[in-house]
Amino acid sequence: MPDLLLELYSEEIPARMQREAQENLRKLVTDKLVDAGLTYEGAKAFSTPRRLALAVHGLLAKSKDVREEKKGPRVDAPERAIEGFVKSAGLKSINEAKVQQDKKGDFYIAVIEKKGRKAEDVIKEIVPEVVRGFPWPKSMRWGSGALNWVRPLHSIVCTFGPETEEPEVVRFAIDGVDSGDHTRGHPVMAPGRIKVKRLEDYLHSLDKAKVVADRDRRKAMILADAKDLALAQGLELVEDEGLLEEVAGLVEWPVVLLGEFDKSYLDIPPEVIRATIRANQKCFVLRDPKSTSPFETPAARAPQGEVKKKPHPEEARSAVSKDGTGALANKFILVSNLEAKDGGAAIKAGNARVIRARLSDAKFFWDQDRKTKLEARLPKFSGITFHEKLGTQAERIERIARLAKELVPIVKADPAKAERAARLAKLDLVTEMVGEFPELQGLMGKYYALAEGIEPEIAAALEEHYKPQGPNDRVPTSPVSVAVALADKIDTLVGFWAIDEKPTGSKDPYALRRAALGVIRLVVDNKIRLPLLGAFAKARKNFSEANDLLAFFADRLKVHLRDQGARHDLVDAVFSLEGQDDLLMIVRRVEALGKFLSTDNGRNLLAGYKRVANIVGIEEKKDKKSYTGEPDAKLLQQPEEKTLADAIQKVEGEVAAALKKEDFEGAMAAISKLRAPVDSFFDKVTVNADDKALRENRLKLLNRIRAATRTVADFSKIGG
Repeated sequence: MPDLLLELYSEEIPARMQREAQENLRKLVTDKLVDAGLTYEGAKAFSTPRRLALAVHGLLAKSKDVREEKKGPRVDAPERAIEGFVKSAGLKSINEAKVQQDKKGDFYIAVIEKKGRKAEDVIKEIVPEVVRGFPWPKSMRWGSGALNWVRPLHSIVCTFGPETEEPEVVRFAIDGVDSGDHTRGHPVMAPGRIKVKRLEDYLHSLDKAKVVADRDRRKAMILADAKDLALAQGLELVEDEGLLEEVAGLVEWPVVLLGEFDKSYLDIPPEVIRATIRANQKCFVLRDPKSTSPFETPAARAPQGEVKKKPHPEEARSAVSKDGTGALANKFILVSNLEAKDGGAAIKAGNARVIRARLSDAKFFWDQDRKTKLEARLPKFSGITFHEKLGTQAERIERIARLAKELVPIVKADPAKAERAARLAKLDLVTEMVGEFPELQGLMGKYYALAEGIEPEIAAALEEHYKPQGPNDRVPTSPVSVAVALADKIDTLVGFWAIDEKPTGSKDPYALRRAALGVIRLVVDNKIRLPLLGAFAKARKNFSEANDLLAFFADRLKVHLRDQGARHDLVDAVFSLEGQDDLLMIVRRVEALGKFLSTDNGRNLLAGYKRVANIVGIEEKKDKKSYTGEPDAKLLQQPEEKTLADAIQKVEGEVAAALKKEDFEGAMAAISKLRAPVDSFFDKVTVNADDKALRENRLKLLNRIRAATRTVADFSKIGG
């Protein structure tokens, strides 16, 4: 079957746009091909700084003929309806339709036949559509043209044909740029025109012309060469997935080089060195596993075991977090787009000059900032507005300090340490270093605190109170850090809820979803008993939005537990119970409920409950009354209803005793004992008896099942 090759060659595409652009090109083109009746076996997209490309394999040469019947109005319908049908069906007149009879009368039927189209005709139609409507985050026009593209478009390759024959050029033009079968190689090392045919030839020809078209292959080459260069020096590469993705989008022919900077700059905190080199020169840093950094004190060291995944978009600070052990070396890895005649000496020297200048600035900030103690910076915050409706940063700091101290008994922290850590936590925001590198906030506060001789536990809290910043970020465990982290996040949530600045749809400018998830992870991971409504009251007096904020936490908890494999309806079933604001207990109850419902007893009891709820609900609606209250024991006539009443009474006591001990699995086990008597009741007892008193008594008995199960969870919220 034939293959399609498409390349759009332009001036340099920003690295951050390339990955999404190549996937958009693949999806947009293949979706339109399928919509036109052209199926395919596989498709792969490519991107480099100067090109987007797509190869579609096994594409049908022609779409199939289609014959369909479209039903129209009755033959005696108004003339306007018939005219509308003729137009929509593409008929010249109603005489071209046939009449078909069914039980409702005679109807017009239009037989629509569409001839299959050649793939070349479809391609020349859809590619210009895709290009003209391409969803670039930012685009531009140039010259007198009307095309919006990320950068000026220079050439288009579009070939199509079977593997056994020479592919043909699919001819079309976009804003004066004609399609053809020629591309260009590396703009410096092989700038000439290259004739290409299909994918294999295209990739091979570009390789010879110093272009690696496959983005993932470029990433793999960079990573492997960087590790090899580091290993040759007895060092280790500090891996950085985000930087690797960006650098792969800056080069077409990656040449990995090793550079060096002055050892004196190693007196700067390692995260500062890494941030400086990363931000200014897009270079990787190396570490010496045999050496120890002076900054690697117990309080300064990042806990091991942190999840190493692709950074979450919200985790900006992950780019500067430590991973692995050993001090940074005075070496760096750079990736050039050029095989230089001098082996890259000039390129390395140029990068080293820029890095030296930037590290010199960073060292100046480090030295200057340490001349002023953190607490001496506090008065500045009185003149900095946190939010016009929530006061200054100084007022916010006071709120966090007060709340952290109130949370101390819950998290078992030292009150004086928690209060002091809270007062110091935000003070590095006005330092020169954080002004230059905002992603280092908190971390620099810790380093400045340690330099002042502040206790390590307090210093650590200055960094850790921002955590966790996303689903892959680590959760603090030190009681002081936990107290300040909870106070910071709860104050933020309660404050913005109080002024009605809540997240809407995809908009969350104050990162309130992240703050709520942070509270959830802090509480659950550290097994903290924190009643949320009480915490809200501590954070703000007369807080009227507490229930709404609690519902927001329920939604965030659903997301958190769903990511761990739990069902969101179970969270609803637990949150629906009155007074459920203890996150740790909610999670434990959800876990127990999930285990219970995975058993036969659980599934059968749920089915029985739904039958009970359905019967009682229907009768309550019909009678316009609720069947609450105790059933009359004298009216329990059949053995099955007496057995059920006894079972309910016994189970209620067992469930209450289990819940008092917070034994949720025990409560579920107790409630499961209702399964057999419920089944027997429905087998032998007629609920809607002719005797009104008997009917009402049986409905009250069934309602007691609803009430008994509701002490464990609201089963009406559970699906299945």
